[in-house]
Amino acid sequence: MPWKSRWSINIPIFSLPSYVFTSPTAPLGDKPLLIDAERPNYNLTHHAYREWSKRLATGLRKAGFQPGDRLLLYSGNTIFFPVVLMGTIMAGGIFTGANPTYVARELAYQLQDSEAKFLITADGSLDTALEAAASIDLPRDRIFVFDDGFATFDGQGRSSQRVSHWSKLLASPKEAASFEWQAFETREQMDRTAVLNYSSGTTGVPKGVEITHMNYISNCMQTEYMQALAPDYEDRLQRASVLSFLPMYHAYGQTVHCVTVLLKGIPVYVMRKYDFVKMLQYIQKYRITSLNLVPPIAVALTKRAEVKDYDLSSVEGAGCGAAPLGRESAVEFDNTVAKGRFQLRQGWGMTEITCSAVGWDPNHLADSAAVGELNPNIEGMIVDEEGNEVPLDQRGEFWVRGPNVMKGYWRKPEATRETMTDDGWLKTGDIAFRDKEGLIHIVDRKKELIKVKGNQVAPAELEALLLDHPAVQDAAVVGVVMRGEELPRAYIVLQDNVSPSPQDIASWLATKVAPHKRLAGGVRFTDLIPKNPSGKILRKALREQAKAEVGDGAARESRL
Repeated sequence: MPWKSRWSINIPIFSLPSYVFTSPTAPLGDKPLLIDAERPNYNLTHHAYREWSKRLATGLRKAGFQPGDRLLLYSGNTIFFPVVLMGTIMAGGIFTGANPTYVARELAYQLQDSEAKFLITADGSLDTALEAAASIDLPRDRIFVFDDGFATFDGQGRSSQRVSHWSKLLASPKEAASFEWQAFETREQMDRTAVLNYSSGTTGVPKGVEITHMNYISNCMQTEYMQALAPDYEDRLQRASVLSFLPMYHAYGQTVHCVTVLLKGIPVYVMRKYDFVKMLQYIQKYRITSLNLVPPIAVALTKRAEVKDYDLSSVEGAGCGAAPLGRESAVEFDNTVAKGRFQLRQGWGMTEITCSAVGWDPNHLADSAAVGELNPNIEGMIVDEEGNEVPLDQRGEFWVRGPNVMKGYWRKPEATRETMTDDGWLKTGDIAFRDKEGLIHIVDRKKELIKVKGNQVAPAELEALLLDHPAVQDAAVVGVVMRGEELPRAYIVLQDNVSPSPQDIASWLATKVAPHKRLAGGVRFTDLIPKNPSGKILRKALREQAKAEVGDGAARESRL
C-alpha cells in the first residue's frame, strides 16, 4: 500500500496574491524584505512589493492583457523579479520565466510554446530577445526592457530607442490604488494555472509545467509547516536572513525566495548574478543565517580555498536540493562548514511538484544519505518497472501524489498521460528506496542509469565517491557504448596544483566498487562540468561528447 505523510494540514481557499498579501489594502510591514545585495539602499518592503505588483497588474490590464494570457520574463535575479511574477498573476495571467543565458532559438521556443503575449527582457539581453521575438512575430510594442529596476524609483524610467522601458507598463500609484485582484471562493478557482515553470530539459525539449494557485500555496504551506516543527523556530525567525543566488526563474529559487521566506518577514538579499566569492562576502557582510544550496555550491564550500578567508559562523542552517548530493560530500560539509552548529539537510523536489515534496523533521538528526520524509498531505509509492510496489530497502521508481503536484504539461496531453496516472500519481523518474526508519533515499534519475552487463549503475553513486578523492574538485559520470557494451566514463575537474593520471583516478575508484561499476569507459580531465542553473549535470551533452571521443564508430583514443 502507498504510505502517507505523518502530517496533515488544512489548505484554505486563496488565490496566490491573497495568500501573499492578504488583501489589496491590508496594512503590511515596512521592514525591507527584498534587498539588493550590491546596493542595499535599494530595497522593497512587503508593502512596496504589493503596491508595485498592483501597478504592474493595472498597467497590464490597460495594455490589453486578458485573464489567462502569458507574460514571459527573460532576466536574471533582481528585487523586482517577484513584482513581475506577482503582478502578472494579480492581473489574472500566467507568469513564465526564461533562463537568462538562453540564446535566441531557445528563447523563441519558450515564447512560442507558452504563446506569451508580453515579453519583459533584461537590458543586456535585448538583442537576443528581439531576435527571438521577430522569429515568432511577437509585436515590438509588447516587448519591454527590464534593467535593474532602480530607474523606476523616480517614476521616469529609461527609454530605449527600440522598445519601451518596463516602467511605461506600470500604472501610476493613484491608478493602482483601486485595483483589486480576484479573491477565490472555490477549490475549482484554485485549480487555475498561475505559473508555467519550464522543466530543465536535461533529457529532451523543456516542457511548460502548469503550477496552479493550489499547487503553489500548498507547497509553501507544506514547507513552512515542516520548518515550524523546530522548537526554536520563533527565535530563529527573529534573526533570520537569506541570500538569494539561486535563479528566480527556476522553481527552487522562485518558490523559496519570491514567496515563502517573504511571508515570514525574512529579509532576502538578492544577488543579481551568482559569483562564489561574492556569495561568501555577502554571507559575512549581512550575517546570513540560512542557505539554500544546490550540490555544486555545497561541494565548493567544502573544497574551495577562498572559504577560509570568510566568517560563515552566522549560518544556522542549510538545505540542499535540485540534484543528489553524496553522503561523503554531505558529511564533509557538516565537518568543514557547519562545524557542529547544524546539519546540512538534503531535500527532494522537482518542477512538476511545484518545488519540494520531501523534507526533514527538524527534531530528528539527519541521515546524510537520505532526503527525509514526505511533507504534509503527500502520499508516496516506490514501484518496479511493471508498476508494482517494492518492499522497504528495495529500489524502484518514486511516485508521489498530493495537492502540490502539477496540473499537467502545458498543452502536451500525451506527455502528461505518460507522466501522471488517472488517479493523480506523478511518476517522478527518480530511482529511490525507503529504509526501515521511513526515510527516503534518492539514487539517481531513471533515464540516467547506466546498464552494464544487465546491472544498473547509478552515476550519482560514482560521482559521490569521486568527490571524496582529494584531487577531485568536481565530477560527472555517464554511460558510453564501446564494443557494443555500455560502460561508465568519468569527466573530472581537478583541484589546483595536483597531477594524478586518469589511471590513478580509475584505480582508486576500482577499490571501492563492484567490478561492473568501474570506470571501464575511461577518465577524462576537463575544465568544467556542464550544468544547468539549478545544478543538474547536463548528461546529454556529456554523453554526446563521450560518444564522439570513445564510443562505437568514433575515432579511437587511448583508453584505460
